[in-house]
Amino acid sequence: MLEALMEYGVFLIKTITIVAAIVFVIATIMNAAQRQKESKGELKIENMSDDFRETQKEIRLSLLRGKARKLAEKEAKKEKSVDAFEQRSFVIDFKGSMDAREVESLRREVTAILTIADPKKDQVVVRLESPGGVVHGYGLAAAQLKRLRDAGIDVTIAVDKVAASGGYMMACLGSQVVAAPFAVVGSIGVLAQLPNFHRLLKKNDIDFELITAGEYKRTLTVFGENTEKGRKKFQEDISDIHLLFKDFVAENRPSLDIEKVATGEVWFGKRALERGLIDKIQTSDDLLLELAKDREIFKVCYKPKVKLADKLAHSGQAMMDRMVMDWLQRVQFWRF
Repeated sequence: MLEALMEYGVFLIKTITIVAAIVFVIATIMNAAQRQKESKGELKIENMSDDFRETQKEIRLSLLRGKARKLAEKEAKKEKSVDAFEQRSFVIDFKGSMDAREVESLRREVTAILTIADPKKDQVVVRLESPGGVVHGYGLAAAQLKRLRDAGIDVTIAVDKVAASGGYMMACLGSQVVAAPFAVVGSIGVLAQLPNFHRLLKKNDIDFELITAGEYKRTLTVFGENTEKGRKKFQEDISDIHLLFKDFVAENRPSLDIEKVATGEVWFGKRALERGLIDKIQTSDDLLLELAKDREIFKVCYKPKVKLADKLAHSGQAMMDRMVMDWLQRVQFWRF
């Protein structure tokens, strides 16, 4: 079994190398062709309230028949546009990946809202979905939401599927956190794991040299021989990050019993509510319909304009990530 896995690993490495080479060549050619072109994104504002009202009107008409429908259609044409409410809710969608690359769009959306929002009347709703990822990426994502809080703007976080680990780091910044009945919430913990091939290399008389300056420049390695001292230092670093994570959550949700919930566990909707991780069981759809009764709802979305070369590079990277993940899952080095 081990030999088969190793053969699969060698095959995987060869395949990744070939794919990477092809993607690199194509990306280089495309970048050369497009290097004079700007790649600016586009900020889009969508009036969701108008959509709600239009949908409501269409449904009402569809329920009528014959003369009643014709009369209603005539009346609808005569109707004046509805006056906008004074209060507004700005909606941001954040669907986070492992490397939190979506944070670039988030920071632009937040900046756009800050230029126009009135803390006395306006609020922000973040429809959040993320299982977490890299510490620095989600730290920056959470910092973007903190910009809104620091400006005195009310922020509501809506979780329909999952806000765990780095996702919950973002969620805890909401003055109110609502979640669907079976949304996954929590995972206030830190994870780091890596395979080590030192014994395999040693068995095949392959040397691996690692030159560093600084006692703890490298604590654990994939190919070198790991030491107890290195493991201890690595554990200290992970524990310190966990402590910072706990302090951050406790600061933003002071009512939490942080020691009881910062165990790395996750909870579903109702259980998360019982532990104080969320404030209400509610889907984002119901939340927006509720807000639309006395607020104008605007969706704010920044779409980066991606060059073809970058699309190819991203597709190649995504394919390699899937292949690596598949291999890691086969040898049980990685699990959720």
